[in-house]
Amino acid sequence: MSVEQPLWRALTGYRLLSAAYAAGLCVLAYDHYVRPYLAVGFVALLVVWTLATATRTVSAARCGYPFLVCELTIALTGIVLTRFTETMARVESGINTLPSIWSAGAVLGFAIKGGWRWAAGASVLVGVANVVERGAPSRDTVHNVLLVCVASIAIGYVVEVARASERTLARALQIEAATRERERLARDIHDGVLQVLAMVQRRGSSLGGEAAELGRLAGEQEVALRALVSGGPPPLPAPAAAYAAQAVAGPGPHGAAGGAGDVEAGEPYDLRKLLARHAGALVTFSEPGTPVLLAPETARELAAAVGAALDNVRQHAGADARTWILLEDEPDAVLVTVRDDGPGIPAGRLATAEAEGRMGVALSIRGRLRDLGGTAELVSVPGQGTEVEMRVPKDG
Repeated sequence: MSVEQPLWRALTGYRLLSAAYAAGLCVLAYDHYVRPYLAVGFVALLVVWTLATATRTVSAARCGYPFLVCELTIALTGIVLTRFTETMARVESGINTLPSIWSAGAVLGFAIKGGWRWAAGASVLVGVANVVERGAPSRDTVHNVLLVCVASIAIGYVVEVARASERTLARALQIEAATRERERLARDIHDGVLQVLAMVQRRGSSLGGEAAELGRLAGEQEVALRALVSGGPPPLPAPAAAYAAQAVAGPGPHGAAGGAGDVEAGEPYDLRKLLARHAGALVTFSEPGTPVLLAPETARELAAAVGAALDNVRQHAGADARTWILLEDEPDAVLVTVRDDGPGIPAGRLATAEAEGRMGVALSIRGRLRDLGGTAELVSVPGQGTEVEMRVPKDG
């Protein structure tokens, strides 16, 4: 919501109320006018103009500078015209001008529309018109003009600061949204394309011949793609990239790496069905006896994070490493723990891997949990394996 929008609504109300106030003053001072027809004619024009243009000051888009110039012209004309409708004695005594406080509305309009510089210019014109109406500067005239000038300049400055803050906030939100989208796409690439390229490189190197050249090219593309994922906006991946990797690589010794692709939007989904697909000869899955229900998107992303953790075990702990998956259903959250008996992760290895563009833990696990409003904690002791604890709130 725009910060200045309430100011436009306030200005609309001010114009209507001040027009009614000017009309009331005209009625009370009717007997004192030397030219009552001139005073009544101007006030009637002012009221009609205010009512006819009431919707012009509801927003910045509808209130243009030509309208504000007309508004200010009417105000200045009314101020000067007071000299010809009142006696000189009443003018010198400081009687209210014909538009009275309505003239401040034009100055406030310039302040909200154009900022403090436009407000200062309009205030000066109003001050000059008041001096012309009185014939000479006076204490009351200077006091009233300074009051309008200071108030309008302050409002104009506040509006300029608010607009700058809105632009900064909008830019920050755009950057945050772009960063989150880039991380999401990077996770998809990591879960699919990068794993396929790594597999082609390994198998090509082991086969030799032309396959070795293919593996070398795949390795170069993997390095380039990792650099792109970690340092710049990645290309849009095919939605089925992760599952294409499944078809090529197979389930592996630790079970399927994916298995979340058939979760459709709708009713809450039982997370046990997704995680049970990972169970195998080297993977032990422990689950509660009752369904663990989560929103479909949450279940899909959490299962993908578990699959990424199992992929890390298969790649870094060795083909013979055993893994245990523990699913816990807490009152306000779902907790999934993935533990292996591999060699563990050396200190500083995760930071180095992230700098190299290997985002398995940073994006596929922690990034997914962060987007779900949860957390992912990794504990690793060299020689004693690695444990990843993923917690997702149920109200997310």
